[in-house]
Amino acid sequence: MNLSNLTPPKGQKQKRQRIGQGMGTGRGKYSGRGAKGAKSVTGYSMMRGFEGGQMPLHRRLPKRGFTNIFKKEYAIVNLSKLETLPGNTFDAARLQELGVIKKLGYGLKILGMGELTRAITVHANVFSKSALEKIQKAGGSGQVIGGETA
Repeated sequence: MNLSNLTPPKGQKQKRQRIGQGMGTGRGKYSGRGAKGAKSVTGYSMMRGFEGGQMPLHRRLPKRGFTNIFKKEYAIVNLSKLETLPGNTFDAARLQELGVIKKLGYGLKILGMGELTRAITVHANVFSKSALEKIQKAGGSGQVIGGETA
C-alpha cells in the first residue's frame, strides 16, 4: 500500500448539486426558490430585524431619553483614593501608571469625596470646588491644566 492507491470510502465524496441547469436536473423551472415573492429574485436580502411584515420590535418599543453627543467623559478620581496612594505629586500619567485610571477620555477630574490628611500636588483638567478646598486646606495645591473648575 502506498499514497498513490489511497481512495476515500464509498459514498464519502458526492457530486455538488448544480442548481438552475434545466428541467432534466430535478431542480428545473424555479431552481428550488418557489414561484413568486421577494425570496425568489436575485439580490434578495432581508432587513435586520424583519418580522415577516409585522411591526419590528425596535419600532414597537417607545423612544426614551436623549444622548448628548457633546458630552465630555472624564477619568474621575476621588480624594479618598489619592490619600491611599504612595507619593505626593499626581497627574494623569502617574495615575495610569498606578492603575487607578484606565482610560483618560477628555481629561482628569478630581472629586472631593473623602478626607485628605497630607499635602499633595495634583495636576488635573478639572477640580470640583470641594476637592480644591480640601487639597488647599491640607497644605497641598491643585493645578488646573487646560480646563476649568467645575
